[in-house]
Amino acid sequence: MALLRLADVTVRFGARAALDAVDLDVAEHEIVCVLGPSGSGKSTLLRVVAGLQPVDFGRVLLSGADQAGVPVHRRGVGLMFQDHQLFPQRDAGGNVAFGLRMRGVGRAEQTRRVDELLDLVGLPGARHRAVASLSGGEQQRVALARALAPEPRLLMLDEPLGQLDRGLRERLVVELRGLFGRLGTTVLAVTHDQGEAFALADRVVVMREGRIAQTGTPPEVWQRPASEFVARFLGFDNVVAATVSGAAADTVWGKVPVPDGSPQGERTLLVRPGGVRFVDPADGLACTVEARTFRGDLVAVLLRPGDGGPSLEAECSPRRAPREGDEVGVVFDGDDVVVLG
Repeated sequence: MALLRLADVTVRFGARAALDAVDLDVAEHEIVCVLGPSGSGKSTLLRVVAGLQPVDFGRVLLSGADQAGVPVHRRGVGLMFQDHQLFPQRDAGGNVAFGLRMRGVGRAEQTRRVDELLDLVGLPGARHRAVASLSGGEQQRVALARALAPEPRLLMLDEPLGQLDRGLRERLVVELRGLFGRLGTTVLAVTHDQGEAFALADRVVVMREGRIAQTGTPPEVWQRPASEFVARFLGFDNVVAATVSGAAADTVWGKVPVPDGSPQGERTLLVRPGGVRFVDPADGLACTVEARTFRGDLVAVLLRPGDGGPSLEAECSPRRAPREGDEVGVVFDGDDVVVLG
């Protein structure tokens, strides 16, 4: 049985459906991250599970029990928000202990649990530190410890690392995944940051206009986007109309090989940047290098086909990257081509 189940959940704001017949299961100990652009319904989904937003239709079940009419404080879920929402008048320990106090936990047990949690989130000895003295990353850790203190059966995170700089986000997301794994915490998180979601999640859910556009493990979603919308949302721009026949597709870029078993006929094609290979201009699609963008170990190369077709993005190592203005030829690797649904 799923720990959390959403069955045909619909929420309407006037004529607009913020959630449109959404079905979603989250298994015990699973980390699920919901991705989507602004207005896709991901935050509404979180509020529905928490009991902060009533549904117009459908059911929310926790451990098999329908949550209709169950108030927020009786659902046994934890919430952690992007802006921390710490109590500025309380020190770190007082913030972490808040939920324990509300549940009538004794003082000695509060002290033990607070020290244990602050140590767990990497802030040993921080009990008496004022909130104002904490960095953004430290405040995030205190907020996480506070959310974990009552031992919720489901922890929900709303853009948990959105206010932190990229380096700190990348470091914390690795720590969070390890922490949740050690604790066996079931997590439902919403974020717009794809890197954050793919690093944290066991399963990714991509939403569009109140509906689930795709769900799967991070490798499944990244390697096989289900639609043009998902592909473009993930940042892939090499998407064109195609006619697939056998092991190849006719496109504005010429013949492109496709994987065995690809659906046939009029389709939409995704070519990953890593599948755009450079050759002599006489041996492939003639292109001019318009721009180069360094991305650490890789260089993104923007190409303008000589026949006036849509631009192409390629990726290669810095030592193999052509210079701006160079004339190059392009061929395609079928292993990096996806025929979209």
